[in-house]
Amino acid sequence: MPRPEKVEEVQRLEARLRKAAGVILTDFRGLTVGEITTLRGRLREAGAEYRVVKNRLLGIASSAVGIRGLDRYLEGPTAAAFVERDPAAAAKVIQEFIRQTRKLALKGSVVEGQVYDEAQTRALADLPGRGDLLAHVLSALSGPPSSLAGLLAAPMRECVSILEQRAQPPGSSETQAA
Repeated sequence: MPRPEKVEEVQRLEARLRKAAGVILTDFRGLTVGEITTLRGRLREAGAEYRVVKNRLLGIASSAVGIRGLDRYLEGPTAAAFVERDPAAAAKVIQEFIRQTRKLALKGSVVEGQVYDEAQTRALADLPGRGDLLAHVLSALSGPPSSLAGLLAAPMRECVSILEQRAQPPGSSETQAA
């Protein structure tokens, strides 16, 4: 018979997994309390919550929400970054923290229900953030209409310019400069 507090923790983990756009798993061995606090703060700014989790309970919760293949990453000390919006942004924060401290280790991740290994999670960190991607798409979409508008307006501008030149009396300085 499972203890009530463990049942509640599994339910909390299930809710977080359902709500999260992604989860990044790390091995936090060797980190000091201060370093974990620093990492939590940086991840919070990126829209993620970083928590130490019990492997068995996270495994039960992930199976309950339909995530398969996560168990192989649930060995040793595990902390999970539950990401609300942009998994790439949180992966970047973790990757940068790893470069700075050389202590934290990536285990794997789950993005939109798909499980990724350490190398794929590192690749996620190399992707542009959601905001950058949206700006790029918006720029690509706005380019052709702007060009078309410029092309359509060009004959009218030229016509107006010719009419203005014709309206000038002969010998005026503007007519001579043209």
